[in-house]
Amino acid sequence: MSSAMLHSTLFGLLLSLSASAAPLRYAEDRAPSNLNPLFTTTMSEARLNELVFEGLFTDDTELRSVPLLAETASASEDKRTLTVDLRRGVVWHDEAPFTARDVVFTVEAYLNPTTASSEAGRLDFIDAVKAEGDYTVVFKFKRPEWAPEDKLHFKILPAHLFDGTTAVSRSHPFRTRPVGTGPWEVTHFNDDNSVSLQQFTGYYGKSQLPEVTMREVADKNYQAKLLIYESLETLVQVLPRDLAALQNDRKVELYPYQTNSWWYMGFNEGQERFQDPQLRAAVGELLDVGRLLAPIGTGDLLTGPFVKSSPFYNHDVPAQAHNPAHARSLLEAAGYELVGRQWMKDGAPLTVRLAAVENLETAQDVVLQVQAQLQSEGIAVQTEFLGNAEWKQRIWRDRDFDLILSQWTFDRNEDIYEQFHSKGSRNFVSYANPAVDALLDQARQAQDPQQKKAILREVHAAVAADAPMVFLWTLDNYSAMSTRVQNVIVHPFYFFTWARDWQNAP
Repeated sequence: MSSAMLHSTLFGLLLSLSASAAPLRYAEDRAPSNLNPLFTTTMSEARLNELVFEGLFTDDTELRSVPLLAETASASEDKRTLTVDLRRGVVWHDEAPFTARDVVFTVEAYLNPTTASSEAGRLDFIDAVKAEGDYTVVFKFKRPEWAPEDKLHFKILPAHLFDGTTAVSRSHPFRTRPVGTGPWEVTHFNDDNSVSLQQFTGYYGKSQLPEVTMREVADKNYQAKLLIYESLETLVQVLPRDLAALQNDRKVELYPYQTNSWWYMGFNEGQERFQDPQLRAAVGELLDVGRLLAPIGTGDLLTGPFVKSSPFYNHDVPAQAHNPAHARSLLEAAGYELVGRQWMKDGAPLTVRLAAVENLETAQDVVLQVQAQLQSEGIAVQTEFLGNAEWKQRIWRDRDFDLILSQWTFDRNEDIYEQFHSKGSRNFVSYANPAVDALLDQARQAQDPQQKKAILREVHAAVAADAPMVFLWTLDNYSAMSTRVQNVIVHPFYFFTWARDWQNAP
């Protein structure tokens, strides 16, 4: 072969390799502050975790649990023990071997009260865990578990990077220097709040994208422009007002997907006035939820704490009516008097503070609509938009709020225990109903899927009747991608779960 032919052949090879190996850039409204999976509180963090970390099991494209870091699993006859054999040859991003010690350490770290993990409730079904050699882990459960693989998707941490489980804290350097076993490793938290990842060459499987970059772009309208002008390849969520422009762009493909999340407005029942069900019901009936939804998109209006596609959604629960006249009678029964255009009680006006986290997509539009609707009916509303850190302190820890606008996002298990059980770690609205507590305990212990479905439909009805929240909607969602990105299937809960198969041609 001549030198010219060799040069041509090598050039062609390099060109073909580069044509299937372009980086992927995507945008988030706000960069994640903590990439330790124990402390995940935002979807931007959860999405990045899918690229960096792995669990024992994951979802296939039919949302069935399949082994990932696990290789095989066998359950005891009484379903209270599961023996998991791990995949051999897996290494962490720092080249240390992955072993059973990492799995045991991770479970104990999640469950150790000193870590105060926001994800601890997901592992509450585990009674004990132990390693048998380097590649076998034995789980013992508090009660029979008929599909434990569905609950073993939590991300595994590297034990060798921590000095015991008590050292796993929110401030540990691991939060911005994570080490996982996933297809990509974090290389930089950049000064512009972007996060750079590169393909992990020691990965045991296959991945197509050589680099992934998360860019912080607070303005979602600007995100759409960046995609159109080819400065991004992916938008995680498209604003309804941008759908038409993106749909008409021949270089952009839209991907509809159904998230398991719902919006709500929650009352702080730690305050005496919101312990009155008449006041809570009145506020709910003063709101025209359909009008609140219209400016931000389309979706399903909800009556309780599940999405309509869930087997646990109770379709027999009637929707709360927009009924200002009845709401006024409820306020009067609760001891309020309409003086001029303002509801008063004991000489003080009925005033509420409505808080939302500032990076919740389209929350500002909804908050302003709620404010307008309630104020037109005589309830003064003060609005607050909180940063992530202030939200966690004010809402999660101090319970310093009157009303909040937010959303919950769930995985396949749709476990609402932490949100609605009186002892739940995420029950910051201070909701407490002994009957609901008992039902939630029964649901966790239920062995028969049909029994669990019946119990949780009871929970739906009971919570709807108590109205600790105004249940709003689940949105129809679309992501958008450059047509250069191929083999795309979007995971409905975590988005990037199947990104290993994505390809991006220059």
